[in-house]
Amino acid sequence: MSTVSVRIPTILRTYTGGEAEVKAEGENLRAVVADLDAGYAGIAARILDDNGKIRRFVNVYVGDEDVRFADGLDTPTPEGSQISIIPAVAGG
Repeated sequence: MSTVSVRIPTILRTYTGGEAEVKAEGENLRAVVADLDAGYAGIAARILDDNGKIRRFVNVYVGDEDVRFADGLDTPTPEGSQISIIPAVAGG
């Protein structure tokens, strides 16, 4: 099981008690999100839609790689990976 660091955007820090970065475990992004939700109940619903896919206005990176252009939730998360959750910002 890989341990990774997950950067939490300001809007989701209410789930993590204000923490900007937390640890989670999982061999791929799907497992990491499940582990996050086990420790911080409700956070997965803000990342995933009702179909279990990454929400349209949420970008997730494993390292510098946008998972939408990789394997989505099946993107591997090697030991020590940095995962960034970035809500899209609307406006102009």
